[in-house]
Amino acid sequence: MVQAIFIFPGNFLWGAATAAHQVEGNNTNNTWWAWEQEPGRILNGDKSGLACDWWGGRWREDFDRAAEGAQNSHRFSIEWSRVQPTPDRWDEDALEHYREMARGLIDRHMTPLVTLHHFSDPIWLAEMGSWENDTVVAYFEAFVRKTVEALKEYVTMWVTVNEPNIFAALAYQQGLFPPGKKDLSSAKTVIVNLLRAHSAAYQAIHQIQPHAQVGIAPQYLSIHPKKSWSPLDLWSAGLMNNVMNEAIPRTLRTGMLTIAGSRKHLPEAKNTLDFIGLQYYTREYISFDLRKFSDLFIQRSYRSDAEKSDGNWLANEPMGMFEALRWAQQFNVPIIITENGVNDRDDRLRPRYMLQHIHQVWRAVNSSIPIKGYFHWSLVDNFEWERGWTQRFGLWELDVETQARRKRPSADLYAEICHQNGIASETVARHTPQILNTLFPDT
Repeated sequence: MVQAIFIFPGNFLWGAATAAHQVEGNNTNNTWWAWEQEPGRILNGDKSGLACDWWGGRWREDFDRAAEGAQNSHRFSIEWSRVQPTPDRWDEDALEHYREMARGLIDRHMTPLVTLHHFSDPIWLAEMGSWENDTVVAYFEAFVRKTVEALKEYVTMWVTVNEPNIFAALAYQQGLFPPGKKDLSSAKTVIVNLLRAHSAAYQAIHQIQPHAQVGIAPQYLSIHPKKSWSPLDLWSAGLMNNVMNEAIPRTLRTGMLTIAGSRKHLPEAKNTLDFIGLQYYTREYISFDLRKFSDLFIQRSYRSDAEKSDGNWLANEPMGMFEALRWAQQFNVPIIITENGVNDRDDRLRPRYMLQHIHQVWRAVNSSIPIKGYFHWSLVDNFEWERGWTQRFGLWELDVETQARRKRPSADLYAEICHQNGIASETVARHTPQILNTLFPDT
């Protein structure tokens, strides 16, 4: 057997990612808690409930597990509705809770990466029209200022908005997230306000912390026409790529939003990226379908022979990771992979998925693409939005009823990668021998 190792640069960030509503529990003052109470909104009628009980303090043991697994960083998010429970009140106890979490990471020699908006909004904001109301920009800026002032002693890396492309699409165009709208015009308005809010937050953070690193974290979807010879499939794939991948981050480079045939000048957004947080999960094949009027005539599918996750939710397409990183290179800022993972309750696919995707990250690093870190989604099973508890992304399994954690084999695999700062042939042979000759050809 070949004995070799794919080594990553020194100071590379290895961690996992979480989001407040998905792990904290009892977030009763936000849009998602209200959404869960409406019949038919969440698969199987699931509710977040206690989630992973992080608000009750179990973040400590989960951070311990991450540190013991050689992770040197962690990405978590701030729940806006806890920090600002009403428009005219700040909760200092909630801010101290987040300070304690950030300090807990520092004490474990882990670097905090903090996300300021991860899908959930205060109910009071929703009552004002939320992201369709232009006043959201000022409210978000005030929340960001308050949070950054509170955490600046421990945090210097900030993601302003998680997956703005997904948030706008699922909440305002497809109706799967609150407020459940199905209106393309509303989705465009929301994208504009998300970009303005990011821009205001970027300036505010740098006023408070001139040395801060501020980015945004779009999800990149590898998009290919199903029939490469079909002009209609090529058109559909191009439209999907514009809406999903290009529109938002390009605006942060140029100050011009171009989306689905419309253009809007947003000069305040130009050059407001210190890094880009790249989130990659899978590749889709796109075809034109006249029956899909509400989806812009787009039909989405996976490659038929690709490995699929539980429920055929994701396809294992590691080459899409390399494609995503090459795409992100155009923004001329450092890249941090802020999410990558697969739903896999039995851990049958995750070890291969993880190794194959991280191998593509290594390829990109060695193609001089400036990648600074990788965050696996997720540290522990958590509440997966409209899919409830049906999807399990965690390195650690969660028993929702008892709060017990059980280590999955992929947790040990990831610990070896983090500890070695790379992928060793012995690690591959031990965890996924079936792909050893692919990653380490015996020449």
